[in-house]
Amino acid sequence: MHVTGHTRRPASIRDVATAAGVSYQTVSRVINGHPSVKPDTRDRVLAAIDELGFRRNATALALASGRSRAVTVLTANTTHYGYASILRGVEDAARAASHTVGIGVLESADEAAVAAQVRRAADTGGGLIVIAYDPAGVRALDAVPAGLPVVGVVETPASPPGGDRPWVWTDDREAAYEATRHLLSLGHETVHYVAIPSSTRRTSARTAGRRQALRDAGASEPPPVQGGWGPEGGHAAGLRLARDPAVTAILCGNDDLALGVLRALHECGRAVPGEVSVAGFDDAPHSAYLTPSLTTVRLDFTGLGRAAFALLHGVLEEATQIVPRPVSAPELVVRESSGPPPATA
Repeated sequence: MHVTGHTRRPASIRDVATAAGVSYQTVSRVINGHPSVKPDTRDRVLAAIDELGFRRNATALALASGRSRAVTVLTANTTHYGYASILRGVEDAARAASHTVGIGVLESADEAAVAAQVRRAADTGGGLIVIAYDPAGVRALDAVPAGLPVVGVVETPASPPGGDRPWVWTDDREAAYEATRHLLSLGHETVHYVAIPSSTRRTSARTAGRRQALRDAGASEPPPVQGGWGPEGGHAAGLRLARDPAVTAILCGNDDLALGVLRALHECGRAVPGEVSVAGFDDAPHSAYLTPSLTTVRLDFTGLGRAAFALLHGVLEEATQIVPRPVSAPELVVRESSGPPPATA
């Protein structure tokens, strides 16, 4: 179908300026609520905005502030629960502040590929948020050019970072400590661990928190079983652990791993929680609806995304001091999958 006709061009900030008889800089100040504009001038500009149907879009707001209103999030994953929830939090906060959000996917941890993606993101203007939960994200955070506003969403640091590190994180170490302590308090002699990958070669915060809880209780420290990120990895690890009758408690690095572990235990005829207790991490939406429902640690990833944007927005507006910080305390959610070991059940 062929359509003819004339489509009216949307009003621009300069159209408003012409209609109100002011400069476009004055219109910008009105849009941004700047106090230096005279009341009668402000009224003329607002009347022109209404008459022309001018819409405050990202371009107009960039003109108003002299800064880009675009933010790019660099991430190696957009589907896993933690990553996706962080993205949702960034988008929610950015929308409220009239910023646009772009997503740059780090498809490889290769140094050249990461550097190219960082350059493309930098070329869009504005600031960057890097989700550094994996080697590609860590490399991207390191590759951001000096002077470009950036906030990193990182694993729990081994020690408090300095003010030159605009980072936010959840306290995974404390979360793993609390989950392990809960399982030990039920009477289990030790807690096995199915681990997610760490973003670096060092021991992850979740691994460290579980280890510290075992040491504080004087319990043995079985080595972690690497499980990857998804249910298939948890299933493989669960089959391995299910063969050992001494295994009565398993902490999983995320709820997807726990899903696979639960399936493996079922296939091996080991009842949960009658013979083996299982706990997860993250409190993904499906965890409350498994059979049995999953004991897990709730982390506020959406709040983490909002906090990352808030920190970046403050840097962009030159209105805040960089303060690296954890975001919200983890919350242990006790459900049906954890209970006493068989000897005390």
